[in-house]
Amino acid sequence: MQLCKMNKEQLEKFRDEAKAEYEGYKALGLKLNMARGKPSAQQLDLTMGMMTVLNEFRSEDGTDCRNYGVLDGIVEAKKLFAPMLGVSNDELIIGGNSSLNLMYDMIMRCYVFGVDGEQKPWKDQGKIKWLCPVPGYDRHFAITEQFGFEMINIPTSESGPDMDMIEKLVSEDASIKGIWCVPMYANPTGITYSDETVRRFAVLKPAAKDFRVFWDNAYCIHHLTDTPDKLLNIFDECKKLGSEDMVFEFASTSKISFAGSGVAVMAASEKNVKYVDSIMTIQTIGYDKLNMLRHVKFFGSYEGLLEQMKKHKDIIAPKFNAVLDKLDSEIKPLGIGEYTRPNGGYFISFNTIDGCAKKVVSLCKDAGVVMTGAGATYPYKKDPKDSNIRIAPTLPPVSELEQAMKIFVCAVKLASAEKLLEKM
Repeated sequence: MQLCKMNKEQLEKFRDEAKAEYEGYKALGLKLNMARGKPSAQQLDLTMGMMTVLNEFRSEDGTDCRNYGVLDGIVEAKKLFAPMLGVSNDELIIGGNSSLNLMYDMIMRCYVFGVDGEQKPWKDQGKIKWLCPVPGYDRHFAITEQFGFEMINIPTSESGPDMDMIEKLVSEDASIKGIWCVPMYANPTGITYSDETVRRFAVLKPAAKDFRVFWDNAYCIHHLTDTPDKLLNIFDECKKLGSEDMVFEFASTSKISFAGSGVAVMAASEKNVKYVDSIMTIQTIGYDKLNMLRHVKFFGSYEGLLEQMKKHKDIIAPKFNAVLDKLDSEIKPLGIGEYTRPNGGYFISFNTIDGCAKKVVSLCKDAGVVMTGAGATYPYKKDPKDSNIRIAPTLPPVSELEQAMKIFVCAVKLASAEKLLEKM
């Protein structure tokens, strides 16, 4: 029976049973972590061959990768990653190990120097506003919060963010300078933007000439099934309209090779790449070319990169299935939660009944299961419904994950019963 259909006596009995089960879990003294989307040790082991793959240190154009130079990346690395984002070598910058770092640096450039050397820096334009599809990525929100931008929630559906709302806001308000987007297997919902959504981004007519779309395509090849989602190439659509300067796209191998020693990439129009290079030449002598070369030698080609991702899928997919099986059997029949079934990415988005997310996360923590903080998937950590929880299945072994899900499910049951009893 769904909890909402239970009378008070039934609900109290259900609560008492859930509480007794929960106290049993607390007594076990477990320490399980599902807080962040980290690759497991088994995934990291897949790339250990990269540590010994280098037998020479020169790029194909003769560059000594041990030395200074080559500001925006060796040509082999561009050839490896350009097909991943569907751009040319001239539209690509190869960076260090973190795409988040590239995003932060890009915000900083726009803030201090302007988006293209022609528009005024954002710091000189007064109040800056930023659009944030929700639920979304907490580290994105942390960046724009640090810069003092006013963040505006944009609701999302299975097709992506509310484009009617976005089109209206950006066309009317020149203080809106950008939007965060995770267009494929979004963090945390796992949805992929529809073709229509991508086309509507390309055709945006912002009031601000320096409005920019930050297209964080972090999970573009992180598939969980043999029938993966497909994402329309935003640069192809923008080029049809001459709007390609509006987009900065990012990705990395942080969840493909080594999370702390991957390679990050940024795609942009040739005009934007030249502008960024002009600032980078003061900022850095160049990123780690030996690491770029390691990745090229290990993967060999973009096709080799895709083959590696199949191995990741074989490790990760059973973990997602373990989470979904538990939610299907324990939560769905009770009607006390809704959740996504992603075809890729690193997360499952779970919505409790309103007002229960913080309680569920707190109960889990007290029983030894660390989750991403409730509210983290919204700007300022303020979930207006206190309902969204990000589940990250990738790090724990399946045995630990199954134990953690028992506690999570029990916490959802207990918090839901208590919330419904409050309303009686």
